[in-house]
Amino acid sequence: MHILSDSEIEKQYLIADAIRDTQDLFPKLEQGQILVEHRTVMELPDTHNAMLYMPCLDLKEKLGTNKIISIFPDNPKLNLPTTQGKILITELETGQHKALIDASYLTRLRTGALSGIATHYLSRKDSRVLGVIGTGGMAFEQVLGILEVRNIEHIYLYNRTNEKAEIFKEKLIKFGINAEINVVKDVQELVKQSDIINCATRSNESVFDAIDLKQGAHINGVGSYQPSMREIDIKAIEQSSKIVFDDIDGAKTEAGEFIQAEKDGLFSFDHAYSDLQQLALGNIDGRTDEHEITIFKSVGAAHFDLAVGVGVFKKLLS
Repeated sequence: MHILSDSEIEKQYLIADAIRDTQDLFPKLEQGQILVEHRTVMELPDTHNAMLYMPCLDLKEKLGTNKIISIFPDNPKLNLPTTQGKILITELETGQHKALIDASYLTRLRTGALSGIATHYLSRKDSRVLGVIGTGGMAFEQVLGILEVRNIEHIYLYNRTNEKAEIFKEKLIKFGINAEINVVKDVQELVKQSDIINCATRSNESVFDAIDLKQGAHINGVGSYQPSMREIDIKAIEQSSKIVFDDIDGAKTEAGEFIQAEKDGLFSFDHAYSDLQQLALGNIDGRTDEHEITIFKSVGAAHFDLAVGVGVFKKLLS
């Protein structure tokens, strides 16, 4: 069995690879070549910690994956990553386990790829300003996903702990991001300036006020993944003309702000615009109005982990 570490994968498998492999997944989904079960989430009592289990089979490639991932928000205090995971890759002709690969980086990367794909279709093509709310573990690859599809000239960063936003800024600069980067202490300033807003927080209440949104803004939300969580303002959900989910079934049980909006009678999952698959396949239109507010909400699903897991396997080990 091959074993790959995050550091080995990160050197060779990039955001462009993840976007390509995710795009390639959608036709196979439509053709019924992907078998997927909804993920199992087990929360540890009296903590914010959770364990997730996510199986999926690719009948075309004859490979299966099962991702086990832990989310432990207090880990940075121990100099450990918040998100840790492994993907087991199994060959489906004999059932042999072919590889065990680290999945912390891949989880962040595939989420960034999803936001990148959604942003390509839903944001204004002339978007130049990116606002980042929450500079924790998931945020960096989110930025990479946007930079892959839009010519961003200015990035605003906001985090409840200002020092973490400053560290994040230095990380972007060190990576070679060619944009003007500013840390702001007022999230309102960020929202008013941004064409695209990335939210990646564990907040239990909205992290911005919809009244501050620019006309034509696009919002990516990847942080809230439990019914109790909120980060996108429900008023923004109400105002949005197009709401796209990575996985609608998963969102119905995990996307807290949308669950609450439906309870309040301000939104219905039955009337959501679509999912990312239909958008990427061209079965529905992307942005059609320069002034409309659009939202992409990601909660994750096993087939997206399969896309990047198999992508790594084929690129690095085949």
